[in-house]
Amino acid sequence: MYGGPRQHPRWIKATCAVKIIFVKVVQVRDMLTDRIEAKWIEAFRRVFELCRVTEGEAVAILSETQSRELNVRLTELALQSLGAKAFHVVMPSPRQSAPVPVRSTGASDALQGLEPAIAALSSSGMVVDLTVEGLLHAPELTAILKGGARVLMISNEHPEALERLVPDESLKIAVRVAVARCRKANTMTVTSAAGSDLTVELKECPAAGVWGWTDRPGTVAHWPGGVIVAFPKRHSVNGRLVMHPGDINLTFKRYLETPIALVIEDDYVTAVEGDGMDAALMRKYYAAWDDPEAYGVSHVGWGLNPSARYEALTMYDQRDTNGTELRALAGNFLFSTGANEVAGRHTLGHFDLPMIGCTIALDGTPVVQNGKLVS
Repeated sequence: MYGGPRQHPRWIKATCAVKIIFVKVVQVRDMLTDRIEAKWIEAFRRVFELCRVTEGEAVAILSETQSRELNVRLTELALQSLGAKAFHVVMPSPRQSAPVPVRSTGASDALQGLEPAIAALSSSGMVVDLTVEGLLHAPELTAILKGGARVLMISNEHPEALERLVPDESLKIAVRVAVARCRKANTMTVTSAAGSDLTVELKECPAAGVWGWTDRPGTVAHWPGGVIVAFPKRHSVNGRLVMHPGDINLTFKRYLETPIALVIEDDYVTAVEGDGMDAALMRKYYAAWDDPEAYGVSHVGWGLNPSARYEALTMYDQRDTNGTELRALAGNFLFSTGANEVAGRHTLGHFDLPMIGCTIALDGTPVVQNGKLVS
């Protein structure tokens, strides 16, 4: 049935040409196009409505020259649709000062301490933060919040991801319950079948949760949301964390393929154990900073967002994701090293390491059991 004329060389050549065309079409369909879509304006508008943006309110759109231009334009259009008086503060992206590439720190240096820009932001009703790294750990944030502005960081994600992760009231309830439990606890323990055994002292340790929007003056949030983090004081963290294949290094935007064991003594990573490429890359990145504070614990916490997808990193080019979705992934243990204002540590060296399958307990009571949220 399949013999005869179909074996003719010209037919084979034509078949190959068809196959090549088909592959090219599939590749084009898989790519994301940076154009304004009505559905994305609606997603941004919904989040701004949750932030209680009002008609006539002065809203600053903070960006830098390397910001994702599509998100800047979507922000402007969504704010205008609500009748807000939006204006732009655009900073030149500063020179790189670090010895290695800097990714996902939440510590933007775009403002460079420029007082006129800080004054404009702090006197606004709201600031929409579209800087590449975000203002969460930026030194200028305190002054902006003291002025009464509320700050919404829109993570440097492609709007397709933001559209999937528009928050709702149920997420706010879940995060607030988790924050209350964390603030009452004295000790957090983290264990896993892979061999993790970590203890974090939480007494008088600040804890905060983010559900994806902010509607109160002098507060900050980020979208996507759905995560709780605690910033341990000095001399509070000890133990061992064993990361196994499938855990995530968000600074490198990759799933681990080989095990890593982190030894934490008196708040600092004192050893990165492992024979594979993942451990080798982490050791090299840590060492490149030549800064002891880069090894210090930044924050610990867990994800609460049921809409966040574990496999999301496989679906986007690295330039199209900042990994915030994986930070909010329901049931992950989020361990981070680097800047921690509570402990007096300031550094741009940073790792965010969502771990899957851990058990997280507060004063012995699990809030996450083997990677699943405990209701």
